[in-house]
Amino acid sequence: MAGAKPKIGEYDPANIKLSHRMVIRSLTDEDLQFLRQLGIRWCRIEFGDDAPFEFMKATVDRLARFNMKIFSGVHYAYRHLDVQLGKGRRDQLIETYCQFLRDCGRLGIPVSNYDWHPANTYTTAIIETPGGYRAREFSVDDFRKKVEKQAFEREYSAEDIWATYTYFMKAVLPVAEKANVRLALHPDDPPLAKMNGVAKVFTHYDGYARAEKIAGNSKHWGLTFCVGTWSEGGTQMGKDVFGMIKDFGGRGKIVDVHYRNVSSPLPRFHETFPEDGYMDMYAVMKALRQVKFNGSIVPDHVPEFAGDKGMRRAGVAYCIAQMRSLLLRANEEVG
Repeated sequence: MAGAKPKIGEYDPANIKLSHRMVIRSLTDEDLQFLRQLGIRWCRIEFGDDAPFEFMKATVDRLARFNMKIFSGVHYAYRHLDVQLGKGRRDQLIETYCQFLRDCGRLGIPVSNYDWHPANTYTTAIIETPGGYRAREFSVDDFRKKVEKQAFEREYSAEDIWATYTYFMKAVLPVAEKANVRLALHPDDPPLAKMNGVAKVFTHYDGYARAEKIAGNSKHWGLTFCVGTWSEGGTQMGKDVFGMIKDFGGRGKIVDVHYRNVSSPLPRFHETFPEDGYMDMYAVMKALRQVKFNGSIVPDHVPEFAGDKGMRRAGVAYCIAQMRSLLLRANEEVG
């Protein structure tokens, strides 16, 4: 057709990479074959607390048999409270994480994901949604009245948390740069300023702006941009979802995306399938393509269909099919 925009292939390196997050030790070969049949060629691997090089290499080789590569990896050493609250074994655990980054570099794994919210509470209830599927709900009122408690021997201020984050970043970023691995920081979910006596600092645009300065604008620092978390915050986030994509995405600082919708912003929300929440998820996909984002995008916190346990195959397939159709449409419009 005259004037039609050129099409981009699904697996073109310039295109968004439809991916899935996997707790690799819990997946059977049948699970991996199922994901291959969905067209998944990239994945985020949760390596957990114990990830020697030999296991990482074996995982790379195993996935290759299913025509999959690792886009990003997660090692839980960074999550230890000694690291995030600046306690006893911090340096030892940071060195464990640094070795993970070196091993990622050796294996060609380009991204390491991390977050920074000690004493977090994600959920106040699992509910049956109006659509009949089950999903996580969070209510500020329920959290404050029924769940919240003093988690540690004292409260931790925002500057306490900034100090531990800065210490961590100054230690690991040079290693990531040398290994050619990008660090991708997830926002605080839910985006409340304090939970269980501990301040949270990645609940707003200003937090990411400060973290970028700490990283010295390194090309190896960026965002795991969680659309669901940012939608939970609504107008309280400093920039909305589209402002974040234009700003950080426009400068190549969005490394990967968690593609999730929610029913409404705080003070109460429940998670939904992509088409069922308040955020226009096609507009999100189109905005990502407009800034030429070509990182990975994963279905996030997949809700539960009746009888769909384990890796929630039906829900995963439903989300991936939606994401693929929206990506095809976005590519047709954007080119």
